[in-house]
This record gives sequence, structure tokens and C-alpha cells, in this order.
Amino acid sequence: MHAFRTAVENRDAAAIEALLAEDVVFTSPVAFAPYTGKAITAAVLRAAMRVFEDFTYVREITDTGGRDHALVFTATVGGRRIQGCDFLHVDDDGRIDDFTVMVRPLSAATALAEAMGAQFERIAREAGEAPGSGA
Repeated sequence: MHAFRTAVENRDAAAIEALLAEDVVFTSPVAFAPYTGKAITAAVLRAAMRVFEDFTYVREITDTGGRDHALVFTATVGGRRIQGCDFLHVDDDGRIDDFTVMVRPLSAATALAEAMGAQFERIAREAGEAPGSGA
């Protein structure tokens, strides 16, 4: 989804949030359970922007119907080079209603889990949730 890619590349948190459906389901590569809802998903994505360094999308794949997208990226987290992919699905209104992230290698995923874990209290505050109510 080109609009999402542009928003991320411009580090425009408001534009990213505007592209999310109210009932978006976000599946993190480092959390056991998915997060549901726009507020928590936006907070997680803001945290990701804080922990990822040198973030670059390197490839964008879209299905012929334009509803499913894969955005391949590279970044650095905690000194570890990471490769990943954002899998997005958009609803009838063109908003992202399903968002899954996968990353590799394991050492980078571990560094990501540690970096995002350090952001957890802030994520919960920003989303207006009590700590422990998500994944």
C-alpha cells in the first residue's frame, strides 16, 4: 500500500494512524497474542519508529485486487541488522484492517523484542490501556 509506505518513510505517525481501521488487528513478530484496535496499533507503530534505525522499504508487492500488500524492509535494532515484511490487508474503505509483521534473523528478532519491551509502558499509556491488557 503506497500511502502507508509513504507515511512510514516520512515518519508521519498521524498519517499512519489515519490509514488504520478502528478494528485493525495487529500481529507482532515478538508478542504472543495480536493487538486489536486502532489506538494500540498506532501506539505500537510509533514505538517501532522509535526503535528501528535506518528503516528502509526495499520492495512492495500488491495482489491484483489491491487488497493485500507485502512491504519488505530492512532496519537496525540494538545493533542488529533486521529483515522483515509488513503484510497489510485493507477493508472496503481502503483502511488497514489486518497488519502482520514478520522479521528475521532470530538474533535481530530478540533485539526487537527487548527494544519494544522497553517501550511497553509508554505504548500502554499512549493507547490508554492498563499495562498487561495487550499481548
